[in-house]
Amino acid sequence: MDKTINIKLKVWRQAGPKAKGAFETYELNNISTDSSFLEMLDVLNEKLISEHKEPVAFDHDCREGICGMCSLYINGHPHGPDSGVTTCQLHMRKFHDGETITIEPWRSHAFPVIKDLMVDRRAYDKIMQAGGYISVNTGGMPDANAIPIAKKAADEAMDAASCIGCGACAAACKNGSAMLFVAAKVSQFALLPQGKVEAARRVKAMLGKMDELGFGNCTNTGACAAECPKNVSLSNIARLNREFICAKLKD
Repeated sequence: MDKTINIKLKVWRQAGPKAKGAFETYELNNISTDSSFLEMLDVLNEKLISEHKEPVAFDHDCREGICGMCSLYINGHPHGPDSGVTTCQLHMRKFHDGETITIEPWRSHAFPVIKDLMVDRRAYDKIMQAGGYISVNTGGMPDANAIPIAKKAADEAMDAASCIGCGACAAACKNGSAMLFVAAKVSQFALLPQGKVEAARRVKAMLGKMDELGFGNCTNTGACAAECPKNVSLSNIARLNREFICAKLKD
C-alpha cells in the first residue's frame, strides 16, 4: 500500500504581470509519496475546480526532465530540495507528513511573471537567437566520422549541451545572472570544430544580448551549478570567459 502524507501548500498567486501577487494557503490530504510534484499540483487544481475556484497556473510539458518548463521555486530551491532533477522528476517522498511547502515562480528581473507560477522565459530564446547556432555551409550530408573529435572534447560538449534552458541558474543566482546558461551554449559549440568559424562573433553576441535583457553579473558564488537540474559544470563559465577574452583580442 502506498504511503500517504498530509501537507500544507503556500502558493504564490498572481492574476497577471502587473497585478499584485500574494501567497495563498491550501491543505491536501492523503497525497501518495510515489506521486510527482506536478501530479500533486494536479490534485490541488482538481480540488480547486471542484470548489469552483481558479486553478493554479504552472508550466509543464514533457514531465520527463527534458523540456525545462517545470520551473518552480520550492522551499527556497529551484526545482525543489532534491539535486540533479527537474520539478517534474521530484517526488513527494522528499517531503514529510504535515510539512508546509512554499511554491513560488522564478524570482528574476529577466523572467517576469505571466500568471501565478508561470514566468516568461523568452529571454533565453533571445540569447540563443543572438548567436547560439552555426551557419557555416557544410555542403551535403557528411559522413559521421569525417571530422575526428577527441573523446574528451566530445564528452564535454555533450555535457554542456545537456542544459535544458529552464532558468534555474538565473533564479538561484543572487545577481540574477544567466552566465551558466550562456556558458553551456557557448561551450557546446566552442569545443567542436564545427563551432570554431563563428566562435568570436557568437560569444560576443550572446553575452551582449544577456546584458541587454537585464541579467546580472556573475560573482562566482556557484549557486547556479549547485541548483542546475542537469549538473552543468561551473567550469563552462571559465571557458566562456576565455572565449570572450580571445574574441576581444581578435578585435
